[in-house]
Parts: sequence; structure tokens; C-alpha cells
Amino acid sequence: MSFRLSQRSRARLQGVHPDLIVVVEAAIRRTEVDFMVTEGLRDPVRQAALVRAGASRTLNSRHLTGHAVDVAALVEGRVRWDWPLYGRIAEAFKASARELRIPLTWGGEWSRLRDGPHFELDRKVYP
Repeated sequence: MSFRLSQRSRARLQGVHPDLIVVVEAAIRRTEVDFMVTEGLRDPVRQAALVRAGASRTLNSRHLTGHAVDVAALVEGRVRWDWPLYGRIAEAFKASARELRIPLTWGGEWSRLRDGPHFELDRKVYP
């Protein structure tokens, strides 16, 4: 099954690094679980609000530079937060990134504060 990004998801990719956009576009064609982009580039005010709300732990997010995106799994058109869905989406992101030779980090593999919806370009290659 092949999915497509909605206009809303495409709009949320504005300001995101072109290499990450290419990975997102490849991942949506490859994934077994549909997803939408919930957030790409953030401004410092939004980031500070997320830290205050406990949804983020850093004021130095990769979202501030357009090097990160968050996604939400879609099942029958509804957003779902079931952890296994994000592992399946991550498989599509990681396979696409490997194929494109674009180093990518998945927040679901972090040892502290695992973040399944979060994907970012590797800091070592994209400072």
C-alpha cells in the first residue's frame, strides 16, 4: 500500500531541511502505517511553551533549525499513539534514509525520553 502526504503535512514541512523532506517523502511511499507530519520548523516561543508543558526537555531542539520533524500515525484516518505503530513508521524512515544515504536519528531509540514520533538529521553530519 502506498500513502501520500496531505497538503497539511506538506505545509508543515515548510522551513525543514531539504534532505529531511526527501526522507519524509520516501518514507510515506514505503510505510505500512500511514502518518501525517505534525510539526517541522518551530520558533523559540513554541519550543519554550513545549518545555513548560513538559512535552520537550530542551530549548535547543533540532526543530528550531528545521532539522527535525514529528509525525503522528494514522489508522483509518484517525491519529493513534500506540507505540508499535511508531516502530513500523520508523522502519520506513530508516530504510528510506539508508537508501538515500542521509544519516537520520529516530527519537524512539534514545535511551532517555524515548520519542517515537520524532525524526531528525544526524547532528554529526548536519550540525
